Amino acid sequence: MNIIVCLKQVPDTTEIKIDPVKGTLIREGVPSIMNPDDKGGLELALRMKDEFGAHVTVISMGPPQADVMLREAYAMGADRAILLSDRKFAGADTLATSYALSGLCRTLDYDLIIAGRQAIDGDTAQVGPELAEHLGLPQITYVADAKRLENGNLLVHKENEDSTQVLEVEGKCLLTVLASAFEPRYMSVAGIMEAYDKEVEVWSADKIDVEETKLGLAGSPTKVFQSFPKAMKAPGELHEVSEEEAVELIINKLKEKHII
Repeated sequence: MNIIVCLKQVPDTTEIKIDPVKGTLIREGVPSIMNPDDKGGLELALRMKDEFGAHVTVISMGPPQADVMLREAYAMGADRAILLSDRKFAGADTLATSYALSGLCRTLDYDLIIAGRQAIDGDTAQVGPELAEHLGLPQITYVADAKRLENGNLLVHKENEDSTQVLEVEGKCLLTVLASAFEPRYMSVAGIMEAYDKEVEVWSADKIDVEETKLGLAGSPTKVFQSFPKAMKAPGELHEVSEEEAVELIINKLKEKHII
């Protein structure tokens, strides 16, 4: 079984700062990490590898520094790592990103594609489902568990708001995984040593079969004009009054705001 796992390097959101003038993220000096949901997806793939010897290929699209994240995947147990890195990919939104990744996936032999539910920097949860659409694959989102059955099908547990669906999937498919459902393994010392002896393949846009007009900024219908932090709320007013006065005060405030 050949498994592709999609990974994204994201800023550590506990460290994010926004330029107050430009409204853009300040990335200088901000540590980057493997997106948590993607790391959960990698753990699921590695469990399948442990169970029946699957071959795990990790892929990502990003700048050259994503090499560090892919070597972390090697140290955890991945077998192959490919980074899409080219200025032609710059400015890509989720649609252009998923399109580029689909071009890469079409060049690889795979039985299953795993992605994280969403990335913590954008929180769109769009790339995985869009990738499935580009490839014409059935998809299951919010996956909490997946096991391979004796007949070769997958038994997948999908989390809903108030229930869990159990689905059996035949043939190729794409899963998006919840980080909370999988405790990622630690990198082994031997794995870390070996990770830097392995090759992270860097592919340009010319190496995948895609239309350049659908890549990067040119292929991105989504435009972000400004980013800004959530504004702090003004301090509230404290009133020490009786219950009857409190009721009257609340009603008056609601009327002032035209809520009632």
